[in-house]
Amino acid sequence: MPDPVISVKIGDLQMKNPVMTASGCYGYGEEYQDIVPLEAWGAVVVKGTTCAPREGNPPPRLVETPSGLINSVGLHNPGIETVIERELPRLGEKGVPVVVNLAGESEEEYIYLARRLEERAEVEAVELNISCPNVKKGGIAFGSDAVSAGKLVAKVRENFSRTLLVKLTPNVGNLPEIAGAVEKAGADALSLINTLRAMVIDIHAQKPVLPAGTGGLSGPAIKPVALRAVWEVTASVNVPVVGMGGIFTPEDAIEFILAGANAVAVGSAIFVNPRIPAEIVEGINSYMKQKGYENIGEMVGAARQ
Repeated sequence: MPDPVISVKIGDLQMKNPVMTASGCYGYGEEYQDIVPLEAWGAVVVKGTTCAPREGNPPPRLVETPSGLINSVGLHNPGIETVIERELPRLGEKGVPVVVNLAGESEEEYIYLARRLEERAEVEAVELNISCPNVKKGGIAFGSDAVSAGKLVAKVRENFSRTLLVKLTPNVGNLPEIAGAVEKAGADALSLINTLRAMVIDIHAQKPVLPAGTGGLSGPAIKPVALRAVWEVTASVNVPVVGMGGIFTPEDAIEFILAGANAVAVGSAIFVNPRIPAEIVEGINSYMKQKGYENIGEMVGAARQ
C-alpha cells in the first residue's frame, strides 16, 4: 500500500503535513534549529507579535501544575518592525509556510499589523490572536463577544489578502456563536483553543505565584476541553479548524482530527520533546495505514460517523 496523503490545505496555506507549531511555544524557530529542523513542520506559527516591542509580564512567568503549565508571559516580543527586518527574511529561506500571530490593543493596531505583513511575501498567513488571557486589554476583549470579534475580523480581512486564521478563546460560554461570527466576517480558518485562565497560590507566601495573579493553562490537562470545543465548533462552521490544546502524542493529534480538526498545532509538548512533529507525523501515517485511509481528509471528523 502506498503512503497515505497527509498534506493539507488551510485556506490558501498548503502544508506538507498537518502539524503546526502553536504560537508562543516556538519563538521564531531559531532556538530549535539545531534540535529539529523547521522543515519538519507543516507550518511554523511564530510567537504573538505586536506593533511596539513588549517586555511582557514580570517574572516568574511560568508555573507547573499537575498535567499542565500556566504561563503569564504577556506577549513578550520585539515588535513588528524587528520581526520584519530580522526574523522574516531568515524564516522565508526555510521553505516552510510562515504564519505570524498578531496581537493588538485596538482595531487600529490589528489593521496596522495586517497592512505591514500584507507587504511581506514570506508570510503566507496570519493568525489573529483575540484570545490571549495574559494581557490587560485588547486580545480577549474582542474574542469574548461575537459582534466585536466579527467586526475586528472584517477590518483585518479588508487589509490582508492571504490566509486569515482566527485564534479563539475557550473562556467564553458562546464559542460556536463567536466562531460563526468570525467565519461570516471573512476568516479562512479557526484556531481552537487558546489557554484556559488559571492560577496557583503559594500557601507559604499566601499570595499568587504569578505576579499577574492569573495566567493561561496549557498541557494535557486542557485536552478534553479543547476536544469538546473542536467537536462543537466544527459542527457549526464550514471553514477549516486547527485543533490545539494538550497534544503530546500522535494519539492526541489523531483524536483532534477525528473530532473534526483539519490540522493540529503543538505547544507545551515542544518544551518536553522538541522532536515531537516527526513523531506525530509518523503516528498519523501508521494509523491511516492501519485503518485503510488513503487521504487524511477521509478521517477528518470520522468520529461523527
